[in-house]
Amino acid sequence: MPRYCEVALPVPLRTTFTYAVPESLDGVVLPGCRVAVPFRNRAMVGVVLELHDNPPAFPPKKSRADGFQRSKAPAATAQSIKEIAHVLDPLPALSSKLIELGRWVGSYYLAPPGDVFRAMLPPLTELRIERVLHLTDAGRAHFARIGALLSRNEIEITERALLELIAIEERPLAMARLAQLPGGEAAAVRLLRRGHLAAEEISRERKPRTQRIVSWNENADLAAANGHKPSAAEARLRQTLVDESGPLPLKLLLERANVTRTVVDRLLRQGKLKAWEEPLVAEEDRWDVDFEAPANVLNPDQERAAAAIARWLDCRKPQVSQDEAVRSEFAVGLLHGVTGSGKTEVYLRGVAEALDRGRSAIILVPEIALTLWMGRLCRARFGETVAVLHSALPEAERAREWWRVRRGDARVVVGTRSAVFAPAENLGLIIVDEEHEASYKQEESPRYHGRDTAILRAKLEGAAVLLGSATPSMESYQHARNGKYELLRLDARVAGREMARVSIVDMREEFRSSHRATAFSKPLREAMAQRLASGTQTLVLINRRGYSWFALCRSCGASVQCENCSIALTYHKQRQRLICHYCGYTRPVVTTCPKCSSEYVYFFGDGSERLEETLREIFPDARVARLDRDTARDKRSYQKILGAFASGKVDILVGTQMVAKGHDFQRVTLVGVVNADLRLALPDFRAAERTFQLVTQVAGRAGRGELPGEVIVETFYPEHYAIQHAAKQDFEGFFEREVYFRRLMHYPPFAALANVLVRDRKIENAIRWSRQLEEYFRPFDSRGVRVLGPAAAPVARLKREFRFQFVLKSPKRAALNRALVGALEFCAKKQIPESAIILDVDPLSMF
Repeated sequence: MPRYCEVALPVPLRTTFTYAVPESLDGVVLPGCRVAVPFRNRAMVGVVLELHDNPPAFPPKKSRADGFQRSKAPAATAQSIKEIAHVLDPLPALSSKLIELGRWVGSYYLAPPGDVFRAMLPPLTELRIERVLHLTDAGRAHFARIGALLSRNEIEITERALLELIAIEERPLAMARLAQLPGGEAAAVRLLRRGHLAAEEISRERKPRTQRIVSWNENADLAAANGHKPSAAEARLRQTLVDESGPLPLKLLLERANVTRTVVDRLLRQGKLKAWEEPLVAEEDRWDVDFEAPANVLNPDQERAAAAIARWLDCRKPQVSQDEAVRSEFAVGLLHGVTGSGKTEVYLRGVAEALDRGRSAIILVPEIALTLWMGRLCRARFGETVAVLHSALPEAERAREWWRVRRGDARVVVGTRSAVFAPAENLGLIIVDEEHEASYKQEESPRYHGRDTAILRAKLEGAAVLLGSATPSMESYQHARNGKYELLRLDARVAGREMARVSIVDMREEFRSSHRATAFSKPLREAMAQRLASGTQTLVLINRRGYSWFALCRSCGASVQCENCSIALTYHKQRQRLICHYCGYTRPVVTTCPKCSSEYVYFFGDGSERLEETLREIFPDARVARLDRDTARDKRSYQKILGAFASGKVDILVGTQMVAKGHDFQRVTLVGVVNADLRLALPDFRAAERTFQLVTQVAGRAGRGELPGEVIVETFYPEHYAIQHAAKQDFEGFFEREVYFRRLMHYPPFAALANVLVRDRKIENAIRWSRQLEEYFRPFDSRGVRVLGPAAAPVARLKREFRFQFVLKSPKRAALNRALVGALEFCAKKQIPESAIILDVDPLSMF
């Protein structure tokens, strides 16, 4: 058996680590298994990538083609190589295809292997890592010396108590217990510094959290048939458990049946109820039975799209060997359908086609909030075979769902970008809804794009990918026009419904006529009043949260800045704080200028909070609500607000881009877009594309029911082509204008792009390293790579770090990759810290 294995650990180092496989674990350690290993003086959990018989008795190699290095461990004997401590998985967590996918992500996005595989693995619920203290020989001598003293000062008393606690128990002491000993934490620090104690991390098994599930005992109905008359509480319990819901968690049962715990305990003793323990799950997801999926009949355009998916799934490639399953040919399709054209129904039909062929499917949505709707829709259609995966789930719930997929109990996965790594076997179809959304791009390492990773995974597994959007990204639509993707169209709304009528309000003219700055133009106010009178609903979009954008001194001209970032603080009136939306820094609202002490501090700009307040003043009888990150801090708050709006309990909903996509509100007949040109002022080549997408998407929320819809777009730049084409719902026209600019300036989709950031808390270091990198990048101008920079980043200081930026463009991705790989080797040679360099391949934001 192989004696060594390569383990990827969650550390920011571009290397794997070699560990010995003990004889007791022969045949148990397999590629893809999670293992607990000692790392320095810590216990860590990593994943095994490969097994071999080669001890690390050679110098480290340079980066291999897969972007990884072998362990940097020095030449050593087999006895000095650390061994694996535990194997967590009897079934490998990652299949060979997922390991291959992880290697590609690491190579393409130049990310450390530990970061890549940490993003792919399930939450660690089986073990807990605990830091413990144990006595050293010097500590035992110190304990004996203190014990022999006739009198002790306060410090010696505390140290003796701590040492005695460890000595009496004869086992390491968890550092979490130090809080129970007065002065224990300070004493531990002193004893650690003097070498009387040693600290290490150990792994312990974690007891899973469970909940009590209650069901009705069918035998109890026999007693009722024999003349037993149930009490009112017993009747409510039976109705809830038999006629309405089925088995329920005890807590939820008490709420729905409106009974006490005493009643349940009595019926359990009488045998009328049954109970057992199950892993704790999110009640509002699994136990919601009130949702029914709409049964839609496909129109001809939808039928053609569904037939294309079935064709992809039926197109087979030959077997390579008896061990390899026959898979479909890899295919990518772009479903370009106008808002309200029924793309979701095509998705569901595609999933059904995959399931009918014994395949599994993954549906990616751009935000956690949208998993609620899509998850319920899929569960209503496909039952318990659906799993939902996203980062907002409790760890135990997410791990449970992840392993349901891995064991094959769930064959349909709904989730956000990380669900692209879901361990679905025999994968047939991956759907990426709203594929243009920037939220599919990870902002921390590994900086992968969920859409592009989905395409690569489908290629590895012989599956099909369906990208869907009313406003496709420039890259995807260019691929479809070139024939790389198959283009599927839904050009009309379902049931022959008309697109909403869109009108543009020039806010410059509004100011000239009213001589005052206002968020709501006269046409928009009048239209909202008409909707309130008719009993329909209004949706108002402003892509800026808070009350005011910033506070400005009208005496010296300075704005109130964040202490950690080069950005102005946003005023939040409800919390009475000035807040940085980048690092979270807060400070009380100022009444005088921090720089010149002037009292002339003025708050500029309208945010969603201020719009909500203004609407309450204009329409005092209207029911107004707001949906943004401040009001929807968790899933329950989000559900409550959207549920109230969907049920007609709210007349006007104000929100940020959270309200712009994926929602189907039948009673919304008016959409107002405030400050539609807000993004156009940003120094980003995607500004026009983002503006067009946002306005088009939110306009699609109007008129989705039987009543016609209207959209009013307020802007100070009505002649901009992004605004004009969004008002006409003309994607083709916008694409032709924008693609001309992209080709002229050598931006994607006509060039590969990378963003290189150099950062440090000391500006001298950031400048010095930027100059060194500038020398390295200079020759690449003659090698097909255009290098812009170094220059201060748009946000020049972020979280107390000074940042300088390079932008690299090349028509050939291989040339760009060589420049970036060489930059990493150059930084290592020049001893520039790895943490000081951020490489973002295919960036969606230049900030």
